[in-house]
Amino acid sequence: MALVVVTLTWGLIRLAPGNFYSGEKKLPAAVEATIRKKYGLDEPWYKQYGMMMGNVVRGDFGDSLKYPGQTVNEIIWRHLPYSATIGILAYLLALAIGFFAGTIAALRQNSSFDYGSMSVAMLGLSVPNFVLAPVLVIVFSFGIYLFPPARWGGPASIVLPVITLAAIYAAYIARLTRAGMLEVLRSDYIRTARAKGLDEKTVLFRHAIRGGIIPVISFTGPALAALLAGTVVVEKVFALPGLGDIFIKAVLNRDEPLILGIVAFLSILVMVFNLIVDITYGYLDPRIRYE
Repeated sequence: MALVVVTLTWGLIRLAPGNFYSGEKKLPAAVEATIRKKYGLDEPWYKQYGMMMGNVVRGDFGDSLKYPGQTVNEIIWRHLPYSATIGILAYLLALAIGFFAGTIAALRQNSSFDYGSMSVAMLGLSVPNFVLAPVLVIVFSFGIYLFPPARWGGPASIVLPVITLAAIYAAYIARLTRAGMLEVLRSDYIRTARAKGLDEKTVLFRHAIRGGIIPVISFTGPALAALLAGTVVVEKVFALPGLGDIFIKAVLNRDEPLILGIVAFLSILVMVFNLIVDITYGYLDPRIRYE
């Protein structure tokens, strides 16, 4: 899977016009030939592809084209902690809010809380990050001067980015939790548990939640991978030095090794988290068996 994604990315980079050494003033032919030879760009495309795939398999993406003396691996590991901190905190906040709201909405179906929480969730899905982030900055930074508007600093500096990232994920989790819980609460084994005289708290925490949370677990895999790899809009708005910001710079600079390194890293994260999700299924739902 990761190799397919990297291959498609490499092909799109080569199809795009321009290159990393092009500028407003064209380089002399001798200089351009030297650059192309140094980076193997004078070789046939299949040889270039073979060298690239060999580096990917070894986990060595080489040096960045725009950051001399810095390897792609060094750049990724240097910027990953910023994206990971924001992403993990945002998802934990989204999980807490979304799971609570979705569970209560399912237990009180068609109530005012159900309609209200799902309306807020729909609003959260509809408002993009690039709209929510400036609004939060205007209100909490320039309005009541509660949090800094940008840059990486103390704990207060990550509050607004975390809230911005958590909003849309909390909305997804709330709706997924509500749908999953409603399906489970209407199932035969829940009716059997109630018929045996179990109280609602036991039915909810020992039986219903384990089945109702499965849609959320399915969503968690790719969501966490995307968050850890960096969210471009949020990092640009709040000037955070995460992977999202460095990825945009790599694309603008046509820094092929760095682009491929970040894409491969994200693809591997998706595969790892999806594997964890598949394993978790067997624990949550005893009806699922793995051979």
